[in-house]
Amino acid sequence: MSTVHHSHGVPLIRIVKRTSLSRPHAWAIRVLAVILALVVCALLIYALTNLNPIRVYNSMFQGAFGTGKRTWVTLRDSMTLLCIAVGLAPAFKMRFWNIGAEGQVLVGGLVTAALMLYIGASFPTWLLLVLMFVCSAAAGAVWGLVPAVFKARWNTNETLFTLMMNYIAIQLTSYFVARWEHPFGSNTVGIIPRDGSKAGWLPNLLSEGFNKDFGWNIIIVLVITAAVFAYLKYSKHGYEIAVVGESENTARYAGISVGKVYMRTMLLSGAICGIAGFIAVSGASHTISVSTAGGRGFTAIIVAWLAKFNTFTMIIISLLLVFLEKGAIQIASEFNLNDYASQVITGIILFFIIGSEFFINYRLVFRGKGGHRA
Repeated sequence: MSTVHHSHGVPLIRIVKRTSLSRPHAWAIRVLAVILALVVCALLIYALTNLNPIRVYNSMFQGAFGTGKRTWVTLRDSMTLLCIAVGLAPAFKMRFWNIGAEGQVLVGGLVTAALMLYIGASFPTWLLLVLMFVCSAAAGAVWGLVPAVFKARWNTNETLFTLMMNYIAIQLTSYFVARWEHPFGSNTVGIIPRDGSKAGWLPNLLSEGFNKDFGWNIIIVLVITAAVFAYLKYSKHGYEIAVVGESENTARYAGISVGKVYMRTMLLSGAICGIAGFIAVSGASHTISVSTAGGRGFTAIIVAWLAKFNTFTMIIISLLLVFLEKGAIQIASEFNLNDYASQVITGIILFFIIGSEFFINYRLVFRGKGGHRA
């Protein structure tokens, strides 16, 4: 008797979660996604502007790394973004959705600016920098602790709570910008300190002067990156974070105080984001405004997720996103494109990179004999 196979009711394509995928295979998918994104962008560039895509891509590279100064600025901004993403990693790994990095960066920068303004001339540079570092971390830690306490005690929604804390930080920063306004009527604080002493500025690491090579920015953030990687992977606290992230009930059954882990981890997360505020003010802009964080608190969420909370992988992703940002600015200027056109290119590349994560986690099974897979 022959057997008749019926395909009625079987979907043409099924999505199946992968049980495992080697790291080289996963990275190959990501690289392929970037190549495909560049091809699509090239076709779009030529279709819309009739420009040579190779010239446009070369312009993007020049915008990020074309001169020594551009290279240092790209590295500086990458390190600031990386610092925030590293700060988010512990919280996100335990499934505590800290959307408040923007506010934590702002309060860290605000405390740094206050110390530069009020006591900058009274302390040796090294002591002032240490004090600014510690106080910015403390300010960010307190800002992160508040929603953690409410989550631990009353099970509030941390996503909304941390998001609302951003708006409080913005208004607090606006208040002090108005108090410290200089010159009057400018609605800005101006470069601080105002006596031109550069007290509180991070000095150069590789040359004389201040903030020409941004070497200390890089060293500080890379040390924090390595420390957080070790903390999450090898420490008891890191193990507890992972257990809480997998299942709160399992964590409680194992004798872990979930509330305590929430508060301890958010202290760390907020502190690192506060340090990013210190770096942004002392090591880059030398002023404070509501745009000091510049949306990087939200961009860092993309970095943390794409890296799967691996702080070393975040280095590559942070550099890529800042490269795209600098490149978009350059091509908009060089080829007289509006900001939207250049941002479309960035958006397409990000779409392909984020989309590649789907194919890393899932595979497509097509209906048919043997079930073809993709």
